Amino acid sequence: MEDMAKTSTTTQGLRAAIERSGYYPALVAEAVEAAVGGEPIRSYLVHQETTFDQNEVRRHVTVLVLTAHRFLVSHTDEQAADSTSPTPYATTSTESVKLDRISSVVISRVVANPESYAPGTLPREVVLTIGWGAVSRIDLEPAACGDPNCEADHGYTGNSTADDLSLRVSEAGDGPETVRQALAFAQAISEATADVSH
Repeated sequence: MEDMAKTSTTTQGLRAAIERSGYYPALVAEAVEAAVGGEPIRSYLVHQETTFDQNEVRRHVTVLVLTAHRFLVSHTDEQAADSTSPTPYATTSTESVKLDRISSVVISRVVANPESYAPGTLPREVVLTIGWGAVSRIDLEPAACGDPNCEADHGYTGNSTADDLSLRVSEAGDGPETVRQALAFAQAISEATADVSH
């Protein structure tokens, strides 16, 4: 009974966070709820981002949801009228990833005045990067040897990085509560992926 009450509270909290974002809440909530289905929600994060594209202001909302077996990502973007549509429109996409597919969870914290950092102090900024192999980035550069006079072709060297989702939240731009929520979500998904690997 306690788990059902917690699930109901978490679902209501997600709905309230989507409403607070103020970004087409009925559309976003319907897409997210359809993707979640009947699964209990363990953790969530709602992040709205506003970008400036030449003379236009565009909004984007990302909703991350963690269930017992899946990680769900929902993106909603608004678009101005164009050659394909005479009226403005929004595009919503959701992706469902099984937890055992997640290969990396990276959380980067930016803290001010690290010399006087006290445990529990909220970071100024958090970047959450989650990889599951859908998108990889390869950074290449010419390889070189230690001889500064060498002109031989040593080929290329580089790194392949799983970079399916990268989300940045900051205290200044998003508020302290969103930073706390990002840290809580990062911890929940890290713990969930660790449980799956055992």
